[in-house]
Amino acid sequence: MIAGKTMIQRVYEQCKKAKSLTNVVVATDDKRIYDAVTAFGGNAQMTSTAHLNGTSRCAEVQEKEGDTYDFIINIQGDEPLINPEQIDELSRLFEDANAEIVTQVKEESDLSLLENKNIVKAILEENHFAVDFVRIGQASTVNGRPIFYKHVGIYGFRADVLKQLVRLAPTPNELEHHLEQLRWLENGFNIKAGITDFESISVDTPEDLEKVRKTLNL
Repeated sequence: MIAGKTMIQRVYEQCKKAKSLTNVVVATDDKRIYDAVTAFGGNAQMTSTAHLNGTSRCAEVQEKEGDTYDFIINIQGDEPLINPEQIDELSRLFEDANAEIVTQVKEESDLSLLENKNIVKAILEENHFAVDFVRIGQASTVNGRPIFYKHVGIYGFRADVLKQLVRLAPTPNELEHHLEQLRWLENGFNIKAGITDFESISVDTPEDLEKVRKTLNL
């Protein structure tokens, strides 16, 4: 609970403000989450407990919805401060016909974070298509400044591409680094990254929850 609302309700309400989304669905295998969402009038669907990640969970909802969407955006349920404009920014990346999967990165100038394995770094080519994702990286120079691209964990998929992705077997590189997107790259899919100024807070610990409350002045 965050000031009288569940975290998932706050995420849902932020997503509903995004102009680019025609529907918002909470995909979950937990009846408690399903009940919490339907209690505030939200749209939720129960999914299989066998999913290892959100990508395949999204694909199940896509199938249940009868392939009615052109694009699917996978938004994490633990980011109550996600900005609707960030979602719209991501969606606009699909204006590039070559973008099969889209994600976001943020320029980071604190080079001490290059050695932090918990922060995923994206390696981009000049048109901002991803070449690689690494946990330990090296800086690049942009406009005379040393920076690296910190990966922001939000994805969008063309509907037909999402169906293909969930049929791919994990690759050794993916398993070694625990980065699902490496599987997509290794199978030849294009991932376009947009550079964003937005950065949300994932609530993984009680300390993260306090950060959210302080940001909301609660």
